[in-house]
Amino acid sequence: MSKIISLISGIIFGVGLAISNMINPAKVLGFLNFFDQWDPSLIFVMIGAILISAPFFFLFRNKSKPLFAETFSIPKIENIDSKLIVGSSLFGVGWGLVGFCPGPAIASLALANEYAIFFLISMFGGFFLTRLINYK
Repeated sequence: MSKIISLISGIIFGVGLAISNMINPAKVLGFLNFFDQWDPSLIFVMIGAILISAPFFFLFRNKSKPLFAETFSIPKIENIDSKLIVGSSLFGVGWGLVGFCPGPAIASLALANEYAIFFLISMFGGFFLTRLINYK
């Protein structure tokens, strides 16, 4: 049952990304460009997401577990270390340079976007590369 719920949620998320045009890197880069021709339209996407999700967070705030899972999945590592700083910096720089983050890149595969394909190959290459690098 949880796999079906995950699939439905993913489809809804992907459709939302497509409708809001967040799978278009030019749209995202226009939103991130504060100093030239800034495109604030993605703020409305964020506001819409908050308006829809906030009541549910309020309604389910005291639940002992999620509706479709045995327990809450909460990360056990809470410290800020060099891996977190480097990883989040690379994520932000990559997002700012190409206009993709993982969700919209995967959703844009439906359009056979060659930039998304290259981005995802690079992203997965980075995942495997981090297993080879041991830094402190």
